Amino acid sequence: MMKPIRTSGMITLPLLTATPAFSKGAGIEWEIFNKEVKSLYQKGLYERALIVAKKALVVAERNVGNNHPDVAESLNNLAELLYRTQGQYTQAEPLYKRSLAIKEKALGPEHPHVATILNNLANLYRTLDKYVQAEPLFKRSLAIWEKALGPEHPDVALSLNNLALLYKTQGQYAQAEPLYKRSLAIKEKTLGPEHPSVATGLENMSRLYRKTGKDQEAEALEKRAAAIRAIQR
Repeated sequence: MMKPIRTSGMITLPLLTATPAFSKGAGIEWEIFNKEVKSLYQKGLYERALIVAKKALVVAERNVGNNHPDVAESLNNLAELLYRTQGQYTQAEPLYKRSLAIKEKALGPEHPHVATILNNLANLYRTLDKYVQAEPLFKRSLAIWEKALGPEHPDVALSLNNLALLYKTQGQYAQAEPLYKRSLAIKEKTLGPEHPSVATGLENMSRLYRKTGKDQEAEALEKRAAAIRAIQR
């Protein structure tokens, strides 16, 4: 799985990697296209990535039919490119939903790949201010990752962050704070106190404290985050 994108405090888990049990299903041509999509995405060449993603979906559907996990992967990746890089939200939503339905049927409702798509669809709804639709998806995604990976896995921290951001966006600061704190604690324990992801967590907490008038606490977190960012790597 490629590294998460960070946008305005949101941490996402975008492009999927093939599920091992099905990884060769769609064929070598699809695998080549899929790797190219991820490479172009990471380089910021989004328009080219979108073209290749569409080709990958066509190849997958041709080779393994419409309901294979590899098709679901291509659908998710295409939705991510349409949503995050093109702002084509109405086109992205049905792709996420179809991807989710395929993954749930093929892998079961509690598979981590299902959690990834739930998270991505929830982020789409959050962006569209559809908070009522986003919240249960974030919560279900979090529950899946906690069960599958354990309560202190970095992906759980990412999920906690996204749910916290949803609450913060709605002004529900009391609900957001413990989620941000738990996310930060997991990152510090699993990644180390000077990891860039810890700096992101500190910055998110500081923004929340600024919103709630806790300027002294916010300043302390901002200074610590700045010190982490200044470390030569």
